[in-house]
Amino acid sequence: MTDEWRGWREAARTALYGDEGFYCGPEGPAGHFRTSVHASPLFAGAVARLLTGIARELGTGTIALVDMGAGRGELLTGVLAALPEGLEVTPYAVEIAARPPGLDPRIVWCAEPPAGVTGLLFANEWLDNVPAEVAEADADGVPRYVEVRTSDGAERLGEPVAGADAAWLERWWPLSAPGERAEIGRPRDAAWAGAVGCLAAGLAVAVDYAHVRGARPPFGTLTGFRGGREVRPVPDGSHDLTAHVALDACAAAVPYASAELTDQRTALHRLGVGGDRPPLHLAATDPAGYVRALAAAGEAAELTARGGLGDFGWLLHRVGLPERG
Repeated sequence: MTDEWRGWREAARTALYGDEGFYCGPEGPAGHFRTSVHASPLFAGAVARLLTGIARELGTGTIALVDMGAGRGELLTGVLAALPEGLEVTPYAVEIAARPPGLDPRIVWCAEPPAGVTGLLFANEWLDNVPAEVAEADADGVPRYVEVRTSDGAERLGEPVAGADAAWLERWWPLSAPGERAEIGRPRDAAWAGAVGCLAAGLAVAVDYAHVRGARPPFGTLTGFRGGREVRPVPDGSHDLTAHVALDACAAAVPYASAELTDQRTALHRLGVGGDRPPLHLAATDPAGYVRALAAAGEAAELTARGGLGDFGWLLHRVGLPERG
């Protein structure tokens, strides 16, 4: 990678998805951080129930499941194992990395989401890795693009933010006080609208670190992860680069579909994932069952924990489905 100053969007795109980018490595995301998919098979089970419910609403026994940013196919593998008999599913893994060996042959590996499918599109921690420009208010309160040096992550202020980026900031994340920062979410909005647009009918779900207008972090959220630890963001291809998603802006980017914003705790509770401990008497009547139920309760508690995975945002778009009362 060249040692030059560039905007954060270009720098991150090269660092993550270039020829030697972080996401092209053989170990995949699971080698560096733990998502809900890796935390427990209960998550894939919940997605399987969500998919089954959509099939029921659509009145079909044949349905598609599109996993955006599929990693190495972990979520699709888990969902296929959890599906009820009789439901025919075509699973699509949308991922820039090469297809991993030994993956279930039913999974269609593709670089772009398929067009015109009916079913469920699921994007778990995908949008936070869509690169975005970073803006910072200068000493006069004027938002300027932040430029970064590839080799060491040093930053400097560039030109004032203008055009569509300036309009996005004004609407979704206005800056005024010197030193305030924001990630300009226009590329995430466009990416999400494009993904949802692949559905002829069904449900699109984005799950991510998120915030909404009125509760934006004053200095942005750009950071790095490597080997399970948070590290300083340097766009050199050696680690993940991520920033929380303005999910309310993404919701507005799909005006033709009804939208719901909620958190993972609420969404998973609806899908039958709770953290209640099993009754103690089960330990005497069915000790093995009690141990299994206790382990499942612990995993469910992690997936729905306040201050942790339970605080993740869920954005749900119903496409061609009747609105719920």
